[in-house]
Amino acid sequence: MGKWAWLVTLMGVSLTCFHLYTGYFGTLPSQQQGAVHLGLALGMIFILFPATRGGNRKGVPWYDVLLAFAATFTAYYKILFYDEVLRARITGYSTLDLTVAALGVLFVLEATRRTVGLPIVIMASCAILYALFGNHIPSQILSHPGFSFSQVSPFLWFRESGVFGTPLQISARFIFLFLFFGVVLMHTGVGRFFNDLAFALTGRFTGGAGKAAVMASSFQGMISGSSIGNTVASGSFTIPMMKNARFKPEVAGAAEASASTGGQIMPPLMGAAAFIMVEYVGVSYREIMFSALIPALLYFAGIFIGVHFEAKRHRILGLPKEELPSKTKLMLEKGYMLLPLLVIVGTITAGFTAQRAALMGIACALLVSLFRKDTRPSLKGLVTIFEQGARVALPVIAAVASAGIIAGVVGMTGLGSKFAAGIINLADGVLILALLFTMVACIVLGMGLPTTANYVVTATIAAPALINEFGLPPMAVHLFVFYFGIIADITPPVCLAAFAGAGIARANPMKTGFTAVKLAIGAFIIPYAFIYNPMLVMVDVNPLELIIALLFSLLGIMGVSSALIGHFVRDSLPWERLVMLAAGLAMVVPEVTTSGAGLMGMALIGWLQRRRPNPPGLAQAT
Repeated sequence: MGKWAWLVTLMGVSLTCFHLYTGYFGTLPSQQQGAVHLGLALGMIFILFPATRGGNRKGVPWYDVLLAFAATFTAYYKILFYDEVLRARITGYSTLDLTVAALGVLFVLEATRRTVGLPIVIMASCAILYALFGNHIPSQILSHPGFSFSQVSPFLWFRESGVFGTPLQISARFIFLFLFFGVVLMHTGVGRFFNDLAFALTGRFTGGAGKAAVMASSFQGMISGSSIGNTVASGSFTIPMMKNARFKPEVAGAAEASASTGGQIMPPLMGAAAFIMVEYVGVSYREIMFSALIPALLYFAGIFIGVHFEAKRHRILGLPKEELPSKTKLMLEKGYMLLPLLVIVGTITAGFTAQRAALMGIACALLVSLFRKDTRPSLKGLVTIFEQGARVALPVIAAVASAGIIAGVVGMTGLGSKFAAGIINLADGVLILALLFTMVACIVLGMGLPTTANYVVTATIAAPALINEFGLPPMAVHLFVFYFGIIADITPPVCLAAFAGAGIARANPMKTGFTAVKLAIGAFIIPYAFIYNPMLVMVDVNPLELIIALLFSLLGIMGVSSALIGHFVRDSLPWERLVMLAAGLAMVVPEVTTSGAGLMGMALIGWLQRRRPNPPGLAQAT
């Protein structure tokens, strides 16, 4: 980057300081807050990310510098001419307004292509073309009266329903601060502490290295909220450990990817989309956090069970005690590193806003970093942390801006109601079919869109159909689309988190992806469980019924996981796997007959396998 490095540092530190300032003293009017947020981000993107993958990273071409300043100006235009832009909604937009709006949308698309990839850009571009030329579509379902260029461009740039709509506003108010909080924690050694704590707690059990990797990734996921980033960060340490413990490379990569992906659903710091859900569902982040807790615990319990069965099947024992950290020593020496997370949870639980919770967590994390010399940042280190906080946010900012284009067109053209009607017609009033169609849509979209953008699209066009037509609780529906958008990261053929794990493990990428699906099969079951039994997301809770539902959901996940991996008490015969699969699925449905039948089926297989001796020469792992 050469001589422009100072500019990136200045912009990154300024962006972080801006969010800390407005987080504490109060945000600007929504359009101005979003303009500063997006404007500085666009400028940094065009300097940091080359136009092509093989672009020159040692210097910044003159045209990228020009694009950086021009893109920043298009966003800041909303601040410089704020009153004029507001009046133009009534009096009409000038030629300069239309030019700035069109360029701004193009800059957002190009910045998204550079940071996130082409699929979401293609979707956003198709959405714009649909807004402009939808009147030429012969299908009565998809056609609309059509809009002119002078209507579309200012709607997407100057209104609250396009680029600067809800997704970007949530990013500017909450998401950036929580991403910065994660960066502060990682730079102060909390990530390594989580890894050590996970190995101390689970390393001695069957398949200990795998179980420790799952726990460490769940810890790190709570503060990173990124499937791929978490896979790479913690996987560089956990995957070699699993391979040394005799896990197959594809299992090691899959376990790390599955657990890392679950970090986005694990409170207290879930993925960025969870903060957008606050606005869409109309509840506080505290309610989102508590509603997501049980499904998240079930998800990680499912991966634990999958890793356990894999380890038992291949007779992989735990790690020797001398190779593991001491729990007591670790907590005495570094237990204070949990304080920032406890502050976050306590602040949110006490009823404060997520914004205030993030600020309190950041302050606590910086204070905690001063306790030890090896974590205490210097002035230069502090500048680096502030710059990295902005860099980490860039792909998210670009993604939510492009997602805003799609959501804006959906609202502008009425596509959302038409899509919802399509799902209802295809499902013909059958809930399970509507859920299956929505699941497929979420996974397919997730193969090309980041989780946040995927959630925005599906929450806009699919969730209303399930809520309005079938009368389902909004919280359960939004978590349903949220889950399936996330697990696209480990679902073949485009499973980016699994590919990242495979790269570290030097395993076959597709084989790693399918193994990740086996280990994380609970993620495909849990959303259906809480749709049919909303108590799992804390809707109309009866304590006794909740405990029963939780128990049967866990047993159901265990049954399906056992069937896919091929081991329960002993290695399973083909017909035993079929019975376990049916039993597991039956127990997920909150109905006495099916759940009872499933429990009996699982008990029968367990009894038969216990009566069957081990194959000669093979000791059973314990």
